[in-house]
Amino acid sequence: MFHRVARAVVVAASLSLIAPAVALAQNAERAALADVSSYFNSLKTMQGEFVQFGPDGSRTQGRFAIQRPGKVRFYYDRPSTLDIIADGTSVAVRDRKQATQDIWPLKRTPLRFLLDDTIDLASDAKVTNVSVEPDLVSVTVEENSAFGDGQITMMFDAETSELKQWNVVDSKGQETSVSIFNVDTGMTLSADLFKIDYTRILD
Repeated sequence: MFHRVARAVVVAASLSLIAPAVALAQNAERAALADVSSYFNSLKTMQGEFVQFGPDGSRTQGRFAIQRPGKVRFYYDRPSTLDIIADGTSVAVRDRKQATQDIWPLKRTPLRFLLDDTIDLASDAKVTNVSVEPDLVSVTVEENSAFGDGQITMMFDAETSELKQWNVVDSKGQETSVSIFNVDTGMTLSADLFKIDYTRILD
């Protein structure tokens, strides 16, 4: 009897210590999500450079431009011949060498999380994990895209809330990672950057 009582006291004492720690962690997560959402929503345009690592370990790089809501351009440097454009409605993946392109609805691609008019990560029901570290805030969101179910993890600077990287895991468990750097914000971008030539769609 004594041992059962003693164990109950120990469990109760442990719970009394765990509960405040859990509450503090949850508060830190909510605050981080609010800060990231507020900062990202304040951005209308950004441009810079990126490095992408594919599931097979391949490394590509290039330049990007974003105009929220809905518009992005990823221009891959040679030897890659890819060119990705979102015009607010659709996403085109072009092969400059083959002169071909594929089109998908923007809302059915992972890019929509970066290009929405308003981002509210604190209330997004599809947020499945939040990690708050001294230097980095990571937010994982489940997504259903034209390529099947998967998830995107966005990584932000813990101090400035600036977007640093995102990782996309597709329905087959294959991961693509994109890091951005030399980023500028607030500039005027040419509308021509985000034009999709729909006449190039193959029958």
